[in-house]
Amino acid sequence: MKTPYRATLLAVLAGTLALASCSGPAAPGPDPSNPSGPSAKTFTLALSADPGALDPQMSVGSHLYWASAFAYDPLINMDKAGKITSGLASEWSQDGDEITLKIKDGVTCSDGAEFKASTAAANITFVSNPENASPLLGAFLPAGIEATADDATKTLTLKLTQPAPFALSTLSNLFMVCDAGLADRSTLAAATNGTGPFVLKEAVPNDHYSYTLREGYAWGPDGATNVLPGAPSAVELRVIADETTAANMLLGKELNAAMVIGPDAQRLAAANLFSVDALMVLGEQWANEAADHVTSDPVIRKALVQAVDLAELRSVITSGTGVPATSFETSDPVPCPGDSVTANLPAFDKTAAGAALDQAGWKAGANGVRTKDGKPLTITFLHDTALGSGGAAAAELATAAWKELGIDVQAQGLPTDQMQGILFGSGAWDVAWEPVNLSSPDQITGLVSGAGVAEGGMNFGNISNPAYEEKVAQASKINGQDGCATWLAADAELVKAVDVIPFASNPIKLFGSGAEFDRVGYIIPATIRMTE
Repeated sequence: MKTPYRATLLAVLAGTLALASCSGPAAPGPDPSNPSGPSAKTFTLALSADPGALDPQMSVGSHLYWASAFAYDPLINMDKAGKITSGLASEWSQDGDEITLKIKDGVTCSDGAEFKASTAAANITFVSNPENASPLLGAFLPAGIEATADDATKTLTLKLTQPAPFALSTLSNLFMVCDAGLADRSTLAAATNGTGPFVLKEAVPNDHYSYTLREGYAWGPDGATNVLPGAPSAVELRVIADETTAANMLLGKELNAAMVIGPDAQRLAAANLFSVDALMVLGEQWANEAADHVTSDPVIRKALVQAVDLAELRSVITSGTGVPATSFETSDPVPCPGDSVTANLPAFDKTAAGAALDQAGWKAGANGVRTKDGKPLTITFLHDTALGSGGAAAAELATAAWKELGIDVQAQGLPTDQMQGILFGSGAWDVAWEPVNLSSPDQITGLVSGAGVAEGGMNFGNISNPAYEEKVAQASKINGQDGCATWLAADAELVKAVDVIPFASNPIKLFGSGAEFDRVGYIIPATIRMTE
């Protein structure tokens, strides 16, 4: 399925992240017995990388996603069971290719302006315009969608121009920007202009982001407010790249929350810290299939997978706590559970991998590096440092296996923002470990089909898989979960062609110290309760 949009940054991608369902569980409603407001405490959350420019519609990186949730709201939310709950909209419905939402009364922006139906329509129009290069287009908003508004009735009408079976639920992932931010998006790079429960007070890139409580907020998930007993009066996001440092700060009560995916998670669990789990794809291998890259050859892509023991990589990258990845979609709520991966993975077989390269003309050279027509078999391998020490160790294992196979491997670990800059910019990579976490199967289509980055698309791996596209076209015509079997069959085609190989999932723990909270994708601000 070809989709006419482009992106400059991905989010979805991110070491600990991703393109996930960002909506959260329904939070408690207003508590009239607590008119005095929240506790006078600051909730501190560690981010493993800087979120970069703060415009919530210009990246799907998880670090920005987490930050955006404190200052912005979606039109609707979704709980863990997949039930849609209110957000900025109090009513919603879908009839064929038309979605109708009614904006709540009394919703205001952090600058005091009213959030209107026309404001929501302007958000949809911005993201849906391919010239604006929002990576949310196609991922959280169907391409070609058209928005109109009636401010008198507070009604937003969305017209779909192509099949989008999960369109209503994916709206829960789209944070809304207020009018002043829409008028001058440059102001969103280091400030916030949304309807969320907090407003950014100070931004110090690569160090911290401080938020203060908004007064009068009463339109969170299911009408939640930000003045419930134990709620924080301020939030501080601290950029802490080293997991061990973050773990030590949790134990020392210098942090209230941090996601820890490496060995330090075991000692945090042993300390009986509060935690919430979420299954996430942690190990996922992408290939650059542009014509001028050796990984455009399916023989080489398959050999790269056959040469490594995926079970061993899984154990290392997850510090022994992982499970085999069985699907591209892991972020609750998953509408199409199933296994599209296991039966379609190339078997671990070093001998077969070498024989296939020999047959393809890649012969071992005097220096141990294979060559063909005088050209050495060299690959540039990038892996996200947000994957922690386990990710670095697993990358070393893969690099050693590929070198043993006769491949010259140029390996480099990079932080998420730099990874995304290369994946969606220069294209100077052949193999990348960048996990993408999804909730619905249609969210990946723009990443694995359509135009490549050089042509203005979001297909950063330049994948062309006719069998996948054919099944997606079929599945897109079927409403919701009725099309799940076809969606899973489409995903299987990506694995068969070795376009994308998810090889490790892990129940990722988000630890709390002196605070409790809930999450789906990100921490839901309305659920934070300070306990110390």
